[in-house]
Amino acid sequence: MSNGRILVTGATGQLGQRVVQSLLGRVPADRIVVAVRDPVKAVDLAVQGVEVRVADYNQPEALAVAFAGIDRVLLISSSEVGARLPQHRNVIDAAVKAGVKLLAYTSLLHGDASALPLKAEHVATEEYLRASGLPFVLLRNGWYIENYNDFIQPSLQHGALFGAAAEGRIAAAARADYAEAAALVIAEGETHAGKVYELAGDEAFTLAQWAAALSQAVGKPVSYQNLAEPDFRALLVKVGLPESVADLLATSDTGAAQGGLFDDSHTLSRLIGRPTTPLASVLTAALKG
Repeated sequence: MSNGRILVTGATGQLGQRVVQSLLGRVPADRIVVAVRDPVKAVDLAVQGVEVRVADYNQPEALAVAFAGIDRVLLISSSEVGARLPQHRNVIDAAVKAGVKLLAYTSLLHGDASALPLKAEHVATEEYLRASGLPFVLLRNGWYIENYNDFIQPSLQHGALFGAAAEGRIAAAARADYAEAAALVIAEGETHAGKVYELAGDEAFTLAQWAAALSQAVGKPVSYQNLAEPDFRALLVKVGLPESVADLLATSDTGAAQGGLFDDSHTLSRLIGRPTTPLASVLTAALKG
């Protein structure tokens, strides 16, 4: 393992924070750099000895400054669906100019074979990364179990979880599991160059099984009611979600129904050297919240 400096983008986000904490258990703090839009949100990292640099996916000049002297970059995909590709291109271009030796990218499970429309920007980013000439590794993350936490209280209130995933099996894992894998790969560095990791939870569940797990955790009946995609989208809009978010959730459920969120390779658990976090554990933590 070399002693080069590691930069994590999006380091104050829900995944990024966990990646940095995992990195701190693997490498000295003075090897870790974070690129963030708001340095105030990274004060806790600075206190731990992590260097904080200001950068924005939309500002190539700032990225170029932030990447100076960096050996490895973890590009955590932007949360701005629809604007991701140009943002990711800016990061990749900055990494090329800085002579970065490895870039790891958090992509989508099964990439271009995915049944999720969400794949488009991820696939295009992967293609741009391949064409860049940078040594890279793809961390194709499956769904986060925590994606469903916002449905806990409405499900308890109505005694039902609504969705459009039918009997699709969802091999989700906790954010901490994906973060640990990302930290391990970027810390170990160039030995992972050229690898494509399909990362997912060990135990897949249907939304009916998610509802049953919630029911068991709280001792209250919760059923699953499957809707057609347009009806689920309309319901989400009715309860106040923006149309873009409702569309993302509805089409993702349909993709899950077609197997788009299933994987049984156990690559994630092998990579991190332990079983992935069970659904029940994530639900319990969320309920204690």
